[in-house]
This record gives sequence, structure tokens and C-alpha cells, in this order.
Amino acid sequence: KMDRPGREPLELLDEIERELGLACWPVNWPIGSGDRFRGVIDRRSHQLILFERATRGRASEETTLSVEEARASGAVESELLDQALEELELLEGAGAELDLEQVRAGELSPVFFGSAMTNFGVRPFLDAFLELAQKPVARASSAGVIDPVAPGFSGFVFKLQANMDPRHRDRVAFVRVCSGRFEKDMTVQHARTGRSIRLSRPQKLFGQDREVVDDAYPGDVIGLNNPGMFAIGDTLYLGPKVEYEGIPCFSPELFAWLRNPNPSAFKNFRKGVNELREEGAVQILYDTDESKRDPILAAVGQLQLEVVQYRLEHEYGVKTRLEPLGFTVARWVVGGWPALEAVGRIFNSKTVRDAWNRPVLLFKNDWNLNQLRDDHPDLELSAVAPVVSGVEPISL
Repeated sequence: KMDRPGREPLELLDEIERELGLACWPVNWPIGSGDRFRGVIDRRSHQLILFERATRGRASEETTLSVEEARASGAVESELLDQALEELELLEGAGAELDLEQVRAGELSPVFFGSAMTNFGVRPFLDAFLELAQKPVARASSAGVIDPVAPGFSGFVFKLQANMDPRHRDRVAFVRVCSGRFEKDMTVQHARTGRSIRLSRPQKLFGQDREVVDDAYPGDVIGLNNPGMFAIGDTLYLGPKVEYEGIPCFSPELFAWLRNPNPSAFKNFRKGVNELREEGAVQILYDTDESKRDPILAAVGQLQLEVVQYRLEHEYGVKTRLEPLGFTVARWVVGGWPALEAVGRIFNSKTVRDAWNRPVLLFKNDWNLNQLRDDHPDLELSAVAPVVSGVEPISL
């Protein structure tokens, strides 16, 4: 969203490296931002790709020039171009170098700037992705490491999305093929439930376009109609049972009760909360007092909470109210309920349950967390939710 006001690119890179411990290598660099956004400089070709604002909903025009051509033609204000080149020079001297081995090991992330709403920079991103992306790799599972050239089909659900087509209220589960060959109409095993499932209408999706898939191979992503059967982390397979490791969740920093002021809309409220939790749009926590049925939303940023409210209202017809909780830190108890009960009474924190009925401690600040660690050094806490696979989550 470089065509919208936002933070400086160098600040964003610094925050990614500081918060995620992930080095960055910008593939391109923005020239200006907000209403002065003029385009990007491709670091590999040293070409300028200039942005021309288009009518909302239409793709923007792109013009490619060299730095010398841009200066000579006056296509870009000299102060904006000079600033971008100075920042690039700083990156070349002090930033990380592009190392594909580090990229594929998850230690270095390419970064792209552009404007998805106007379709500017999307094509260069896709072209670079094809060039830089890693080929399918072996994955750890309950049956050991599964190589992508293994003969038996296997794959796992990494994303769920509800209401992709508002006219049909559909739900789609996105599956990454990990081994073997996927074929349309094949019957596979669902590792979590043990049921056999016939995959009759697999789809390939790109933007608003959909296309039926006849076959797929390791690395491919297919979309399956989801009647509520799939959850993130589920494994599908043929042959001997295999179950891939689950997907971890980020530690939330914002917490709020989600209230439904209209009791007659509870059915839709419950459906919406459960489906949005399945998608991973937000984490859901519950009070240990089971008489308090309202869920607690746990998010990394405020936008997540606003998106949940918006989607509940516009997709499920339920207006909701948020009541913020005064906590900023969450920690999972590694040993579960037995470990927490062994400690006894805990002060300056609130104990809640996550969607898999595991104890989570909420703290107002890091000082309260450190105080608990000093008082109970044997209590092991984790900032990241334990990885789950093969377990049915709690529904509202």
C-alpha cells in the first residue's frame, strides 16, 4: 500500500528484523510514498518501474526507465529519486546480501513494495517469486520425513476461507500437496477423524478466477469445498497413515471480550465466531468460568479485531461490541493444567483456556510476567501456542 500514507520503508524493515528475527532483502525500493509515490527501483536490473495512478478498480500503468532516462525526462522529482538512491546505497552498504540458501532456510526474506489495490508491482512480484521460490522439500511427519518424490499422495490444510463467493456462502480449504500425485475424484484419508473423503471438485484459484483441477503435484496448492470438515493443520493422505506437524500461532498482544447484544442472533454469532476461528482470522480464548460463554478475541494488532467485527456484521448479519481487557502479554503453560495446578494460586494474571482447552496466562505487562517467573522458576511458559495436529478444537 505504498500509495497510501504509512511508515518509512527503513522503519518497516527494522521492525521485521527486530520483532521476527528475520533479515530482509528488498527486491525493489519505493520512490516516495502516499500521494507522492512514484514507483519502485528494481535492485537486480537497476531499472525504475514508474507508477501511474489509475481509476479505482483498474490496473495502474507501468513504465520502465533507467535512472538516467528518468532524470533526463523529469519523470520523477529529483528529490524523491535522490532520496531513494541514497537509501539504496545505505542498504547496499549495511543491509543483508541476497543469499538463496538463507531464503530457503527461512533466515532471510525478500521484500517487495508496491500497491496491490491498483495492481502495481504485482506482476514483478509474481515473476520474482517464480525465480526465487524454493522447490518442494521433505517435511517432518508422524511417519518420519516425507520426501516430495514419495509415491503416496499426502498434503495438509494450511488455510481456510469462508464466504469467498458471497452468493453461495462457500467455504474453501487450501491444501498444499506434499508428496505423490493428486487426482480429481480420488478418495483420501482424513488423519484427524480417520474418515474417507472423496475430493470431487478440487479448484485452482487466482484472484476471482476459479478452475477445476484434474491433477496436482508436490508444491501445488488446491482448493477444496469445506463443509466444516477441515481445520488448519489437517493432513490428507493415501496409503499408510501420515500426519504432518501443525502450524504455530503468533503470541497475541490485544485482548477483548466479544459481546453479542442481540440474543436472537446467537446462532449466526456462534457460526461466525467458529468459522473465523477456523480460518485463523483471530485466536479465540475462553474464560475458565464456563458460565461466561462470550469468547475473548486475542489478536496481534487492532486491525484483526476490526476485521472480525466487520465480517460478522456483513457476512453473518451480527453486530457485535468489543470490551477491551487490560492485558498485553500471553503465555501458554507448557505442562498444561497439571503443571499449573502444581503451582497453586497465581497473582497479577488471568487464567483462560484456548480453543484446544490449554491453559493460557494473561499479564498486564512484562513486569508481571517476570515477577511470576521469579516466584515460580519451575513453571515453564511459552510465548507461542503449542503446535496442534489431530485434535478437535472447542466450538462456541
